[in-house]
Amino acid sequence: MAEHHHHHHHHALRNGRSLIWSFALTAGFALVEGVGGWWAGSLALFGDAGHMISDATALGFAALAAWVARQPPSTRHSYGLGRAEVVAAVVNSLLMVAVVVAIAIAAIIRLQSPTPVAGEAVMGVAFTGLLINIGVAWLLSRGEHTLNTRAALLHVMGDLLGSVAALTAGAVVYFTGWTPIDPILSLLICALILYSALRLLREALHVIMEGVPPNIDLCEVGQAMATVQGVNSVHDLHIWTLSSGKVILSAHIVIPDMSCWEDTLTKLRELIHERFDIDHVTLQPELDGHGSVVHVPLVRISRH
Repeated sequence: MAEHHHHHHHHALRNGRSLIWSFALTAGFALVEGVGGWWAGSLALFGDAGHMISDATALGFAALAAWVARQPPSTRHSYGLGRAEVVAAVVNSLLMVAVVVAIAIAAIIRLQSPTPVAGEAVMGVAFTGLLINIGVAWLLSRGEHTLNTRAALLHVMGDLLGSVAALTAGAVVYFTGWTPIDPILSLLICALILYSALRLLREALHVIMEGVPPNIDLCEVGQAMATVQGVNSVHDLHIWTLSSGKVILSAHIVIPDMSCWEDTLTKLRELIHERFDIDHVTLQPELDGHGSVVHVPLVRISRH
């Protein structure tokens, strides 16, 4: 267990450094791209810069959340501060929606009143942005794929597509002079941002509402637990996500007698860890035929 904790801590530190470097690269180029968009008169570049700013914010929140989540539990926060990443995801999602609204309004105005765009400059800046995004995606993909880093990587991949859109807009304007492509592709970038924001917000709210992780089937877990020798039935089974990589399970286990509980508990913990990769488990034994269950069971699964 100590080795597992050390391994997880090492990965957490490496993920934190990757997030910090990714934040620095993304924020720095977002500034360059914003200035380039203003100079070239390109709304597509502005849109991509806005997307990169939202990505930089996401990466910044993710890096901060990764640091806060490593703080030890206290008397006021007995589970620690792992859910800081969920708060960061919610804040970032709302920020991204605000960016979408601002860019979409500007794009509609630009479609009604076209302005000149420096296509060559747009292509140059967008191509550089594409290289930056590829580098950031590579940095993030090297680390442990927690909810935090997956969400950050999702942002970066969306921004990579935004850079492709801006590069395309610059090429079309440079070779054909058709300027409406710029606001049209900026609206496409808005759609990418909105999709990422709503998806991230949905995942964060699912964690806040203590929903069962999407990759885990509650009934399957209960049925597997009920097959362990010494278990008569399982009820009040709950599974939820506390923070990235930390899933918690609690359940009431009905057993024939207490003399076999230690052995049964060991088997249950091994099963839950090996098959479902859940380590934080709280199981309460109950003797079969001794009293009734007070609470209405969420799931009741028997061996027979």
